[in-house]
Amino acid sequence: MNNPAADDRPPMRPFRQIWALMLTATLAACVSAPNRPTAQPAKAPPPTYQNRAPSAPPVTDTARERPNPALVREIDQLWRTFPGKTGIAIKRIDGEWEFGHRIDEYFPQQSVSKLWVAMAMLDKIDKGRASLSDPIRITKDDLTLFHQPMAVEVEREGAVEKSVYTLLEKALASSDNTANDALLRHAGGPEAVRRFIDENDLGKIRFGPGERLLQAGIAGMEWKQDLSYRRSFYAARAKVPVERRRQSLDAYLADPVDGASPRAIVRALDKLARGELLSPNSTKLLQSILKRTRSGPNRLKAGVPAGWEFLHKTGTGQVLGSVATGYNDIGIMTAPDGTRYAVVVMLGDTTASIPERMRMMQAVTRAVGRYHPS
Repeated sequence: MNNPAADDRPPMRPFRQIWALMLTATLAACVSAPNRPTAQPAKAPPPTYQNRAPSAPPVTDTARERPNPALVREIDQLWRTFPGKTGIAIKRIDGEWEFGHRIDEYFPQQSVSKLWVAMAMLDKIDKGRASLSDPIRITKDDLTLFHQPMAVEVEREGAVEKSVYTLLEKALASSDNTANDALLRHAGGPEAVRRFIDENDLGKIRFGPGERLLQAGIAGMEWKQDLSYRRSFYAARAKVPVERRRQSLDAYLADPVDGASPRAIVRALDKLARGELLSPNSTKLLQSILKRTRSGPNRLKAGVPAGWEFLHKTGTGQVLGSVATGYNDIGIMTAPDGTRYAVVVMLGDTTASIPERMRMMQAVTRAVGRYHPS
């Protein structure tokens, strides 16, 4: 609105007009050029050190919602100094951050894939199409290869009958290949597992043809059931020309039929921990079995701080010469305050000794515990 009083003012004398103009110019100069330090460029966020795609960024600025930069640096150093193709992923389940190395590349899972078989089986139970008490008959024709403690009983008895619950315990806690293949058949075969993975949007997780065909193919062999008895597979594999074995192994490592990315696995563990994949009862059962895992006691588990809970699943592939393949461990660490971390370490191939592999894995979980906010 107009100010009537301003229209009644007498005109300024020339001197007063000049003085007013000088005062106005001085004030304008002060406003346009304040006395403040030169603006500094914004600091870059802490590096996440991925080889390929970047990790999902933290969603808040609080210390508990982004990885500690010291943790990121320590994991980076472990990864950089370890020989071979290594994938590492760490995700805070009760937050939003994740980071790692080679997190979107496919790594051989080996027995890590038993976890998806168990989930597919439990999902079938949740839908009322199977039961934990279902009996499954296992004969000599169902034996597989490598680690299968059940084979002794089957060979002695000719045939055994085990419940789904018993086979879950043997397949996960003991990593028994025959128990796992029996569960796989009862769940509906490889297609049922792949369907579970797809329906739950688990991302870059593949499931192979089953233990027998998978391992025979890796060794450059064709599967025959008589290879399942005792050390028959080892004897037959020793007769395969080394160059043929190397070509088959290299082809497998380049594009593993049972491959999975570390990012996909930590996110699947996140969904499992949150109860988004199975019913509450099945979730509790699966986690309780994984807490009793007996394989790999000196891998990730050995670095978990005292007072923390840990559940996990290991995987171990074939060895050719000085190169070991598919040496893995994945798990969930739970701090005393209830905070959970999904941790995945996958060695596609490495020339490191077994003690060196174990020490590296232990260093990863030890670092997660050390930098947990208290």
